[in-house]
Amino acid sequence: MSRSQGNTRFIAARLGRGWHTQADLAEAYAQHARRLGESATITVRQVRRWESSTPGWPNRVARRVLRSMFGDVPLEQLGFLPPQPHSTQPEAIDPACDDLENPVLRRRFLGGVLAGVTPVLDAAATDHLAAALTRARRYSDQHVVSYLRAALDEAARADGRAGPRQALPAALGILGAIDTLARDAAPAVRRELLMVGARAAEFTAWLHRDAGAPPQTTAFFHDRAVEWATLSGDGAMHAYVLLRKAQATERDDASRMCDLAQAAVHGPWTLPPRAKAEALQQQARAMAFTGAAPDVVARTLDQAEDALADAPPAQPATCTGPLCAAYNADRLTAQSAICHREIGRPELAVTLLRQCLAGGGFAPRDRAFFTAHLAGALAAAGAPDEAAAVGMKVLRLAAAPGFGQALGELRRTIALLRPQARRPAVRELRRAFTALPG
Repeated sequence: MSRSQGNTRFIAARLGRGWHTQADLAEAYAQHARRLGESATITVRQVRRWESSTPGWPNRVARRVLRSMFGDVPLEQLGFLPPQPHSTQPEAIDPACDDLENPVLRRRFLGGVLAGVTPVLDAAATDHLAAALTRARRYSDQHVVSYLRAALDEAARADGRAGPRQALPAALGILGAIDTLARDAAPAVRRELLMVGARAAEFTAWLHRDAGAPPQTTAFFHDRAVEWATLSGDGAMHAYVLLRKAQATERDDASRMCDLAQAAVHGPWTLPPRAKAEALQQQARAMAFTGAAPDVVARTLDQAEDALADAPPAQPATCTGPLCAAYNADRLTAQSAICHREIGRPELAVTLLRQCLAGGGFAPRDRAFFTAHLAGALAAAGAPDEAAAVGMKVLRLAAAPGFGQALGELRRTIALLRPQARRPAVRELRRAFTALPG
């Protein structure tokens, strides 16, 4: 294997574990060492050496810590070079040689580099991806892009079924693959890789946010999505990431939220109608947070409805298909209800949310999220017992898969119900929420 790009196996494995910078890995190393009873630490300079074209062979303590960090993956699969008997110079173990024609060795190699991707790719796709990773210059074709798209869509389905923590390893693995492949790919394939990468980075940002990661982690992946969307010339995706950044902005920074949503709608790009409708809705919500007059917020929501009316028929949601293809009238109505609550109309919010939730059109995460907002609207409308009962439904929907946005909104509702804490229904909800693990 050519090492002109450094130790790409170790870099990809680091990204696959969620350590986005060399400093992150150094910090994680110290934590694992402490758990093992070792006092060892490393510097960023040491990490840089391990990620270079000559990583060498770690000492005994470092080998023990690294095995703990990477789940007992053999260090050879992470690109390290064990010393050979009767030799003063370490001989590189090179899984990118012709032996990679052997499918078993291909899968071994891929297991060390992209452990998060392999569960969502079949054997043939895994072989193809492994070969592409190791010979990107000679093997840069459209097939690997198709495999990555399929992997990303499957990761999104896994998220919908089981929550963000189940989907994160695959998403991080896909990002690691794209980051590695794009360095040596032919220009046309590189552009396709970066377009998929922008989608994957935005999805990974969403997963981190829903899993309760710190805001700076979500921002890191949003920034990567913007970079790759810009480099690939995907203006609509650039605008969409701005919308997602607006949605991830805390309510106490409403001016920034409003600026981001407005830029998504009015920037030098053309959003598809359904994405434009969602961006206008987000702008209306931000305006409500800033204290805009109710009629101004309502006019912006009317613009969102007009944009949705101009949209082609809705399609099933995917990570790699048309942006916001599944965004529909029910979702816009539910989000508009949230705006109405923010401008002091909780009774109208309750009516609209009940209307939307009566059908079966929402995915489990969305149902949990909007049900949590219904609980909050009921609390704001002066119906604490009903709010608490709806809150218990939220727990049943969101606790097991760990739908963090729904649980976060429920936490806000419980805080709103604090003056009614002595009521039996409210007390039961508070007890059940407090008992949640983590």
